[in-house]
Amino acid sequence: MISNTCLAVFGYYGPMTTPPLVFDDLAELNDIDTAIAQLQGKRVTVVARIVERGGSRRSVTAEIALERSISQHHAAADITRAIALTTRLPHTLAALKRGDIDLYKASKVVDPTLILSDDLARQVDEVMATRLAGKDPSSIRAAVNRVIQKLDPDGYKDRAQARRRERHIALIHQDETMATLTADLPVEQASAIYTSVDRAARALRRADKTRTLEQLRADVFADRLLAARDGDSSVKADIHVYVDLLTLVGLNEEPAELAGYGAIPAWLARQIATEPKSTWNRLITDPDNGQLLSVGRDKYRPPADLDAFIRVRDRECRTNGCHRPSHFCDVDHTTPWASDGETSDTNLTGECLSHNLVKEEPGWNYTTAPDGTLTITTPSGRKHISPPPAFHEPRTQPTDDAPPF
Repeated sequence: MISNTCLAVFGYYGPMTTPPLVFDDLAELNDIDTAIAQLQGKRVTVVARIVERGGSRRSVTAEIALERSISQHHAAADITRAIALTTRLPHTLAALKRGDIDLYKASKVVDPTLILSDDLARQVDEVMATRLAGKDPSSIRAAVNRVIQKLDPDGYKDRAQARRRERHIALIHQDETMATLTADLPVEQASAIYTSVDRAARALRRADKTRTLEQLRADVFADRLLAARDGDSSVKADIHVYVDLLTLVGLNEEPAELAGYGAIPAWLARQIATEPKSTWNRLITDPDNGQLLSVGRDKYRPPADLDAFIRVRDRECRTNGCHRPSHFCDVDHTTPWASDGETSDTNLTGECLSHNLVKEEPGWNYTTAPDGTLTITTPSGRKHISPPPAFHEPRTQPTDDAPPF
């Protein structure tokens, strides 16, 4: 039996009781984070002013590094970010000064736009003006990359092809007899490699409980590299690419999406689709809102087609801010089967193991609407809404004042 002392240490207050003052503490935390973000906005302006009033960039960088006891690399990055925000990204800077985003989120707009011309960077900034508040950093960066692809498709293609020519591997020695092997690869290759390794590791895990799944992935990866013959790429693995039919046949250039990665250009989606080993699944979407049309079942364990439907519909873990691809997640009942929850598309969502465990914690409540929208209520009473991602932008009639995308 767990003692009351242990329960108090771990903060357990019972399944139906909200911990006292947590709501007020979260509100205070939000206020503090907003104030910090606003100060970061002010700091950006000050750094830009120092650069403007100082000497050469090298001199200013060295002086800031000395003054702040930081590396020159860190100082140079600080300066680059400040100049970009104050000269090319006024809407992002305004969001930072309001406290809508912090500096880390602002960097997700700064970094991908550094290579763009001033005019293109300002266009991206203008489009993103209303798409920053309430978004997690990965979502912001994915949205920025999607906008860049739409505004500058030719430039993006040139940069992508240049990056693909820079593919390489690197060995980084670590402590305690360990080392890190990294590989910069085209995204479709890297995703296929990871999926294949993960599938093999999970199969081994069913019989081998002495190694964790992470250890098995590492072991499978090492075994394959050390045992495979040079040039042998016969291992087949699935990667999930979501692409509009019109894009697939070349009638438009809308970006597609690679599960777990984000937007990829239309030309790459078509290249992946036409590979000899690629397989296609036909999916029907609602032309008005881009959502996958639903199907239903009433069995406890979802059959293969319903399981596949949920993973394709959700794309990623449905908890906001988590971007683990759904084909690495669990398909679970939102309302438990024991509580009369149905095994249907309206009561199943994809959740990674970590967030599945959170769902079982006292005070957490998950509900789904008929359209698959997930509402997560935290122990403090905060509600977080997670609608299924659309497969394409809603197709509405354009108006004179409507944005181009």
